[in-house]
Amino acid sequence: MRDKDKFLEVYKVNTKSITDACEAAGISRRTFYHWKKEDEEFAASVQDIEEGLIDFAESKLFENIKGNKTNEILFYLKTKGKSRGYVERQEHHIEGGFPTKIEIEIIDENKDQ
Repeated sequence: MRDKDKFLEVYKVNTKSITDACEAAGISRRTFYHWKKEDEEFAASVQDIEEGLIDFAESKLFENIKGNKTNEILFYLKTKGKSRGYVERQEHHIEGGFPTKIEIEIIDENKDQ
């Protein structure tokens, strides 16, 4: 258990990558993934650290938005403002998956003339 605690502490401080944290803690990536798969408490701790990293990144994003940085503003609107039309492409969601058969009917407007 001590090795797991050491890894978690290193990962929390050295958040560059799993590989860097494993090297700093003196374990292999294989060991990390084994622990994550087999130990629910360890996996939850890793998840908590990763959620903290997302929170940190979001705080930096908002700092840049408050600083009127255009790219950050556009990124936020494209990801969080989709329902208000801030999209570059149309997204369609088909309930039940993709259709296996599509039929197209061509109507000749001049047929009855």
